[in-house]
Formats: sequence, C-alpha cells, structure tokens
Amino acid sequence: MAATICPTVLAGTPEEYHRQISRIAQFATRVHIDLADGRFAPTKTITIDQAWWPGGVRADLHVMYQNPFEHHKTFLSLAPQMVIVHAEAEGNFVPFAELMHRHGIEVGVALKSDTPVELIRPALEWIDYILIFSGDLGHFGGQADLSLLDKVKLLRQLKPQLEIGWDGGINNTNARSLASGGVDVLNVGGFIQHAADPRLAYGMLARAVI
Repeated sequence: MAATICPTVLAGTPEEYHRQISRIAQFATRVHIDLADGRFAPTKTITIDQAWWPGGVRADLHVMYQNPFEHHKTFLSLAPQMVIVHAEAEGNFVPFAELMHRHGIEVGVALKSDTPVELIRPALEWIDYILIFSGDLGHFGGQADLSLLDKVKLLRQLKPQLEIGWDGGINNTNARSLASGGVDVLNVGGFIQHAADPRLAYGMLARAVI
C-alpha cells in the first residue's frame, strides 16, 4: 500500500513560488509543480521558464496548458524528472513523448474527472505516469472523489507497471484509502502548503500510507 507523498507548488508570482518551495524544501524528496496558462486552467501561474527546484529533489511538472507541446525546448532545458500534460490539451502527443524520452525525461498524462481512460488507451505505450485529477484546475483544494479509483483499477489492468498519481483534495482522512486503492503518488497541495507546520502535515500523511 505504500505511496509517495509529493508536495505541490502552485504560485502566481516568483515571490510566492519561492515561499512555497521554501516551506517544503527541508523534507520533500519529490515535488509536483503546477503550471497554468490562464486558458486551459482559469488561473495563471508563473511561466514554465520561471520554474526551479532545489538540488537533489525530483521535480514533476504538471503543465495545465492548452498547447503544452510548443514549449518542448523549455522542458528540455529545465530537465525535470517528468513532464505531465493533460489528455484534454491540444497537439500531437506521441512525437512529444518520444522527444522527451530521448532526453531522459519521463512523460505523464493527466485525466480530468470526466475524461475516460479509453481516451488515452492508444498512447499507453508512450506514457510513464497517469495523474488522476480530482481537483479544481489552477487551485489548491477540491474534493477527492474516491469513485475515480475505478480508473486506477482499469489502468492497472491495462499497464501494470504504470505509475499512478492523484491530485485533488488529499488530506489525513483519505490518504490511506487512496494508497490502498492503488495510487502510487499523492500530490498534496493545500493540506501541506496551508498547514501551520508543513513538515508535520507531510509526516502525518507519510505515516498514513506506509
């Protein structure tokens, strides 16, 4: 059942971004960085080229852009561990995934709550990670709709080695259920970033999913 707790960073300015990174840098080994263009998602964050993370920390970029693939050169220059794009975005996914893989960058695909697994089934060969999205695009919070764990079960059948993440509404009351439901990575925003003691909140979740 063990799952990874991955704090989320979602910031509209470089100053807020720095503040959020600083709140988690002392304990996070993996971070989930939300980037939104103001079109695909209703809010706008820092731009892709303004993203950074501490050395020794794994970074996953969750790109909530209408046209994410046109930023491939910036992704390559940043060299994160993974780039996550949305199944609902525009553009040709397979050439993008092949390019990222050639440069050692993993590729993930996020599914909004009403997007069926069947939409991305033809591309599973090129996908390293699926993000089950149960939140509100561009915002911390949202509700963890546990009925979406049915997607996790289906994905496990289709590609057992796939890493599966969850985004939206994670807290100390549902983390264990998500992990036992097959989720590998819990991307946690508000529960950690809004906590009086982020390290304590992180530890609480980590103990829940051991």
